[in-house]
Amino acid sequence: MSDNNTPRHEVLLPPDWSDEARDALGQFPGAMNFVVKGWDDNGYAVRGTNMLGAAANFPALTKAFMAYNNQVVTNSSITTREREIIILRLGWLAKCEYEYVMHLILGRRAGLTDAEIAAIEQGPDSEGLTPEDADLVRMTDEVLRDCRISDTTWQRLAGRYTANQIMDMIFLVGCYNVLAMYINTFRIPVEESEPALDEDVRARMMGQS
Repeated sequence: MSDNNTPRHEVLLPPDWSDEARDALGQFPGAMNFVVKGWDDNGYAVRGTNMLGAAANFPALTKAFMAYNNQVVTNSSITTREREIIILRLGWLAKCEYEYVMHLILGRRAGLTDAEIAAIEQGPDSEGLTPEDADLVRMTDEVLRDCRISDTTWQRLAGRYTANQIMDMIFLVGCYNVLAMYINTFRIPVEESEPALDEDVRARMMGQS
């Protein structure tokens, strides 16, 4: 693996977005509006700017994907806290620093404590997780590894969630796994406005086999 962290594609800042790019990014209005307002108010790249700015180069594909991303976030039938547990686990396993840093912020806002986040990093067998949270982490691991939820995990999830909610979980994993692959491959950097990931945490993340 190369140690070169130079982005593989230009990151376009909001003033440089074409009308076509704005239409594409606007399929997830919450994300685009946050980035544009941050730029207009502050004059610098806030959280999410680099990810959207790189995607602005590919408006046709981005338009379809952003509608999908908006659906699994804005219209999801699971709670924000549950969603952030799943994304944090996925970002950790994918070694996607950008995604992980972003969702550390969002996860804490959703009520996750630092102890719970550390337990999510450790995996579903961590003593720091409740059985309910462990099932969400285990589901994420299974879908990423096996492309299916095991019978045992399904039975526990089905005792608490509807089929529609479990469907939302699966598509959430798929969405953020695609994002992680895109971010890692194009080497999209974390915005300078955001807190850097603790070096010890980063070393553990990148050191996973």
